[in-house]
Amino acid sequence: MNVRKFIAANARDALRKVKETLGNDAIILSNRGVPGGVEIMAVAARDMAMIVPTPAGDMAPPPPVERAPQVPVDEDYRVLLSSARARISGASPASMVPPRQPAAAPQPAPRAAAPVQKAPMQVNAGIPRTGALRNADLPRPAANPQATAAKPAAAQTQASAARRAEAEVVPQAVMDEIRSLRKIVEQHLAGFAWGETARSEPVKTEVLRQMLDAGFSPQLSRDLIGDLPPEMDAVQAMAWVKGAADRSLMTVGSENDIVDRGGVYALVGPTGVGKTTTTAKLAARCVLRHGPSKVALVTTDGYRIGAHEQLRIYGRILGVAVYLVKDALELRQTLAELQHKHMVLVDTMGMSQKDKLVPEMTDMLAGCDVQRLLLLSSTSRGDTLDDVVRAYAGDSLSGCILTKIDEAASLATPLDVIMRHGLPLYYVSNGQRVPEDLHLPNRGYLLHRAFKDVPENSPHKYSGVEPGLMMANAGMQAMGGRRG
Repeated sequence: MNVRKFIAANARDALRKVKETLGNDAIILSNRGVPGGVEIMAVAARDMAMIVPTPAGDMAPPPPVERAPQVPVDEDYRVLLSSARARISGASPASMVPPRQPAAAPQPAPRAAAPVQKAPMQVNAGIPRTGALRNADLPRPAANPQATAAKPAAAQTQASAARRAEAEVVPQAVMDEIRSLRKIVEQHLAGFAWGETARSEPVKTEVLRQMLDAGFSPQLSRDLIGDLPPEMDAVQAMAWVKGAADRSLMTVGSENDIVDRGGVYALVGPTGVGKTTTTAKLAARCVLRHGPSKVALVTTDGYRIGAHEQLRIYGRILGVAVYLVKDALELRQTLAELQHKHMVLVDTMGMSQKDKLVPEMTDMLAGCDVQRLLLLSSTSRGDTLDDVVRAYAGDSLSGCILTKIDEAASLATPLDVIMRHGLPLYYVSNGQRVPEDLHLPNRGYLLHRAFKDVPENSPHKYSGVEPGLMMANAGMQAMGGRRG
């Protein structure tokens, strides 16, 4: 195999040298950075047959192999060997008899050898019925000087098998190197495409850069600027995008406040998101409007130490009864007793979105005709919030409550998740005070926080072609997962 090394100042020049020297079908074996440029190892396509096995349909006929002369074997020995193989494999003895190979050329008659004593009735006598077949149990043919000629052929067969086993490992390494080189090329192409887009559509590029800096996902950014009119300037384009985001965000106003509407609601979500405190805030708002006799609190969190006592303390302060249930049967019975209440709030146990008990809890609440409100933390990453929404989704999921907005630097990430999944936003929470720190969503304030400009000295601000690389990587994941 003729492997060539090419060194150039950059990958483009090196690939051009490969193409000029080895042709368009050259195979890249490896690439790495070296002082002063890039080094690429390549081989011509015609030489790959030496290391990569060719499919059977495209394989050229193999060259003739010089075979060792056939060793004459006594017929009884052939029958005995086939019978032994048949006992081991369970096949018919007749089907295991190897056919005689025709002689390549007329051979002179061999000298008369001493005849082997035939014992047809004892063909299987020396073969054990169980266990491995031992060579010592089989009668051997008469010694023949030509038998030693078969050893080179056997050695050649073993060498061919070793080469085939090694060839199966080489393509995997070659494919890894090709994937690595393809990723480098795609990154270069993404940078070129970003530069070309910045020159041809500067307004759209600037808006996209600002959205990525704010924390919006590439998917939502593409959707929002997809129909952007081309004649707008940067200020008009950003106002247009904010309007598109405002139309995508679904919020619940004062006319649909669940405190006035009433019903049975369960607050669900991961640990530490603020379910118990938010339950107390909703209960306090309902008490102020309808009185403590119209409200009841139910908790299913009997695992955490003091969790029930925390809600019971809130209940004593508000004058509201608190009930503890352990399973679906108790929950169904308790809700039947509380059906005369205007609002019943169920505080659930916090579980990770990866916990196997989440579907069981979701099914339990759905079976009891309880509407669920999912609590999302404003300080979580976008991919984490996506996992939470997917884990807690279902027909009985009414909407979400956004918590800890006072702790988040930007609201672009949580609002991005809410808009992409089409969740109605019921409330936002910005502190621990009960019930002051619970509000109906103010769309203008939330979108202003989401599109807030990132300071120039922020380490989270994208620079140069980095937005293009991020968009290219998101596109690769959307087409079939991360490459690497």
